[in-house]
Amino acid sequence: MGSTRPRFRQVMELDVRAGLEKLAGRLGGEGAKLTEAGRLSGGASMETWAFAFEGENGPERLILRRRSAPFDEETARSVSLATEAKLIQATGANGARVPKVRHVCDDADGLGEAYVMVRVDGETLGKKIVGDPRFDAVRPGLARQCGESLVAIHKTPPPPGLNLKTVDGVAELDRYEEVYRATGAERPILELAFQYLRRHVPEPVEPTLLHGDFRNGNIMFDPQSGVAAILDWELAHIGDPAEDMGWICTNSWRFGRPDRPVGGFGDYADLLAGYAAAGGRSIELSRVRFWQMLGSLRWGVMCLTMYLSWRDGITRSVERPMIGRRVSETEADLVVLLEEGL
Repeated sequence: MGSTRPRFRQVMELDVRAGLEKLAGRLGGEGAKLTEAGRLSGGASMETWAFAFEGENGPERLILRRRSAPFDEETARSVSLATEAKLIQATGANGARVPKVRHVCDDADGLGEAYVMVRVDGETLGKKIVGDPRFDAVRPGLARQCGESLVAIHKTPPPPGLNLKTVDGVAELDRYEEVYRATGAERPILELAFQYLRRHVPEPVEPTLLHGDFRNGNIMFDPQSGVAAILDWELAHIGDPAEDMGWICTNSWRFGRPDRPVGGFGDYADLLAGYAAAGGRSIELSRVRFWQMLGSLRWGVMCLTMYLSWRDGITRSVERPMIGRRVSETEADLVVLLEEGL
């Protein structure tokens, strides 16, 4: 088994590179030459490639995001890549800080489900954002910028015809409790968190378009200007705007800086002030903290299921048990949140 995996990856890389050479000609005109192509990251179903070419209008530096496994939008939690591209275009037209979509791939490209973005320079590694001296000058303003950035997303009308799911607090609790119960696990802190959150579900508000995975790690930051681009839109949906705020405040995305609730680099007050200053609706901190606690709970359930999938032999990936052990971290976070209250 182990000896076949490198050969599989090599074949995939050669196929994608050949597709990028063809795509360079389509985007750059006759005679366009591919000058760079390399895979940046990817999991079991998604790949990200950086590539560049020299075309009729000069050099272009681009990013390809492609799906490498079958996908059913009706049953999946995530959206299609074509939907991602449309959301990036729509929110960008409304002032959101997003990459420019250069091209949505079709059958003629031979790359499967994919789209191309103009490359944005910056950093996405959360540990560097919270600790690298290069970000010292801009770090105090990042939480406010994140609040401002969310307004343009939340005020964007979803493009017609998209299959976006609608989520609220009760539905999320139901969904993750069902997953948790199915594991057969008995973890007192998770049990207590489910009970507490069900007693404190906030009153419904008018739902808006949400990024769905707005956190440190999915935001490109520039050392001089701060927020450069909001990436990874596969979990976009409709719901409570405080959900996006609560997720970036979840301790799992603070990268060793629990004293800075917003992404490990800022404070609640700055996030909320930036949101209000950019024209966002008034949002109470207690609502944000509800979604923050729910964020810790659902990440804990997800970590638990990843461990169990490895324990039961469903997956052999060493990443699963490594992530699975983090369920204890989420339980520690939940204890603190339960003691403090909303």
